[in-house]
Amino acid sequence: MNPEEAASPKPVTDDDGMSWWYRWLCKIAGVLGGISCAISGVWMCVTVNPLNIAAGVWMVLNAFVLFLCEVPFCCQFIEFANAVASRADKLKPWQKAFFYCGMALFPIFLSFSITTLFGNAIAFATGVLYGLATLGKKGDAVSYARLSHQKTGDEDKLSGTTDGSV
Repeated sequence: MNPEEAASPKPVTDDDGMSWWYRWLCKIAGVLGGISCAISGVWMCVTVNPLNIAAGVWMVLNAFVLFLCEVPFCCQFIEFANAVASRADKLKPWQKAFFYCGMALFPIFLSFSITTLFGNAIAFATGVLYGLATLGKKGDAVSYARLSHQKTGDEDKLSGTTDGSV
């Protein structure tokens, strides 16, 4: 091993493949989703129907979980907030996507209304953003062209001709 390689520390990168701006976009969507869930959840609780109250309480719980996982500094008064946030940061994007989308769909199944749809839309969109992060980065055109050219050459070799004649 080269001594220069041993002396230079390698930067620690996350293995989820998300860029810094996409990670911030997901966090901002999570905060906005938490705000919309909290406001809509409190609005849903102002009723007599027990299913609406249950959906409203679940939406407020969704808001709390979104704030706890995405922006733990908003929950400094809770002792376990940093532990939960560090554990949530270790989750893979597909796990967060499944969790956030599931949390957002449950109140809609409890009480289907405009308030639950719009209140959970941004929280669901946060899950979709994390789900899109699992697909990975888009490839560049040069590698696709090279791959296509290589595939065409392989097909010509399999057919037995390379000059295009039959």
